[in-house]
Amino acid sequence: MRKLVSTAVLMLLFLTASGPAAGAGLPVAKPEAVGMSSKQLARLDAIIDEAIVRKDFPGAVLLVSRKGKTVYRKAFGASQLVPERRPLTADMIFDLASVTKPVATATAVMLLVESGDIRLWDRVRTYVPGFSAWFGEKGLAGEEARLYHLLTHTSGLPPYTDPKEAAKLVGDPCVMADLAGLIAGIPKEGPVGREFVYSCLNYITLAHIVHRASGRPLDEFAAERIFKPLGMTRTFFRPPDDLVDQCVPTEVVDGRPLRGVVHDPLARLQGGVSGNAGLFSTADDLAVFAEMLLGGGERNGVRILSPLAVERMTEIYPQVGESGRGLGWDLDTDYSTLRGDLFGPGSYGHSGYTGTSIWIDPETHTAVVLLTNRVHPDDKGDIIAMRSKVANVVAAAILAR
Repeated sequence: MRKLVSTAVLMLLFLTASGPAAGAGLPVAKPEAVGMSSKQLARLDAIIDEAIVRKDFPGAVLLVSRKGKTVYRKAFGASQLVPERRPLTADMIFDLASVTKPVATATAVMLLVESGDIRLWDRVRTYVPGFSAWFGEKGLAGEEARLYHLLTHTSGLPPYTDPKEAAKLVGDPCVMADLAGLIAGIPKEGPVGREFVYSCLNYITLAHIVHRASGRPLDEFAAERIFKPLGMTRTFFRPPDDLVDQCVPTEVVDGRPLRGVVHDPLARLQGGVSGNAGLFSTADDLAVFAEMLLGGGERNGVRILSPLAVERMTEIYPQVGESGRGLGWDLDTDYSTLRGDLFGPGSYGHSGYTGTSIWIDPETHTAVVLLTNRVHPDDKGDIIAMRSKVANVVAAAILAR
């Protein structure tokens, strides 16, 4: 009897360590069951451990899924170093930073496109009347920006704007509409559609457009139309009080690490809900979202997007082909190093400033979710090369299609 009890306890511990809790995330499978090599995936441990020793980041959660199953899920290192060291667990909640852009904002935009509320061809000025055009050397206005220019970072907007100066003009905290109006008047750096310039300002503007077109702020719209239907119960803007302690802290600001408070200053200026940043989530929830995309917009009988919407989002948008961007997703830019060297040109993903990333490969039905606290405590971590190595090891583990 004692031996049977011991065996049961060991099995329970194994399930707790190796897979998500019941009712959350993807089902768990051995790598070999989906055509992958356990031995090859085991190489990931050393890559993450060595990065922690180098102090690239205090901790990380890495999840690999294939064909709808989680085959690798592990937490490494610490969730925080100050004010005291705390362990990291695989179910902890991360500030996703710019991963907000495709997961929340671009998806919300495409849902409004599908429902006929907006068009990608619509002028930005239709929703933000003061949105200025680029003016050439002769003082002539260029072509007006359209919604797809915002989605692909080809609107001519600069990368960012000074949060302190913005606060003087629109208040702190401010209303998203006021910040979008301020952004609208910022001089454009070039004509639309010509050059890819990654800009948080594009996605702040898009979040305002989602609110204008739907009548609901981005956080409410995304929760109702995306996260709740998929069962992503630990994905949200502004984490609830009872879950703040499970959030992984980011940078130390004014002597205290930000925990459950968005790291991005412009998102923080808006009270935590923004189109460029502000979403918090777990590796398990992001794996569910990736599986929805790999399923052509559907998972477990729940449809979020149409197959054609997913295709358009995850291919280089033809009107701005040289940008290397899809509608929210990155495919072939300087930011695509997290693809590694082996995943194909049809794969796509996104990274976040805080140290988060997701990469999805439809060819092999594989997703790699890597969440780190790179900016804790002093914003000095570096993970660019490591992301590529992780992707290479995962891709090399795929032995059968």
